[in-house]
Amino acid sequence: MGTFDFSGKNVLVTGASSGIGMAVADSFAAANAELTILADRDEVHKTGDMLSTKHGRKINALQCDITDRELVSSVLKSFSQIDVLINNAGLEFITPILQKGEEVEETFRRITDINIIGTYYVTRDAIKVMPKGSSIIITASIWSKTAVAGFGAYCASKHANLGFMRSLAQELGPKDITVNAICPGLTRTIPAMRSIQEEAERSKRTEQQVLDELLEVQALPGVMEPEDLASSYLFLASEHARNISGQSLHVDRGAFMD
Repeated sequence: MGTFDFSGKNVLVTGASSGIGMAVADSFAAANAELTILADRDEVHKTGDMLSTKHGRKINALQCDITDRELVSSVLKSFSQIDVLINNAGLEFITPILQKGEEVEETFRRITDINIIGTYYVTRDAIKVMPKGSSIIITASIWSKTAVAGFGAYCASKHANLGFMRSLAQELGPKDITVNAICPGLTRTIPAMRSIQEEAERSKRTEQQVLDELLEVQALPGVMEPEDLASSYLFLASEHARNISGQSLHVDRGAFMD
């Protein structure tokens, strides 16, 4: 990450206890940012300790359920300034519309609460301490512009992320704050691999068959690792991208082409 230097910049990454969020946080730390990570699981503290040891300085770790309005407000009050906000926290589960029982409805609600309402809460409080020249980046998805059967809650929430991003870009532009989104394709994360397993069980196929179907739409072969996405976040948060706002950047090995 030698081309990026975030010295003196305060960066907050949500959903950073593992996966894409952790990889993005690691890259910002490597680029000398004053970094805070946030997640709802206590694992975030272990991740904070790991990153602190790796980079030789304190990485702040905060545990917070971003759907808890009062807790989000309390946690965000500890910041005097945020220069870069990475809204990465999200939840992915299969939610078939024909599935019987109330559990799927509860899951649907939880996904939309985290991915939409939680993102709104964090952004609403963070913006109070974001100066001119700041950046907001939302982790959306390849499914923000398309869809897949059985994932109604996730697809709906990720479409909403793009609408929210575009509206914010218009609203915050006069304050010289850029707002963009990253749309990752198939990435080797715990939620993605779990979804493949669940879809295989539901459709009575093997996990490899489900994976092969997903890979068929990519121009480039293979599954990305979380680290493969990190530089895109740093770019959009950097001075190199000061003229970019209201945009969704696909990092998906050519799976979706506008």
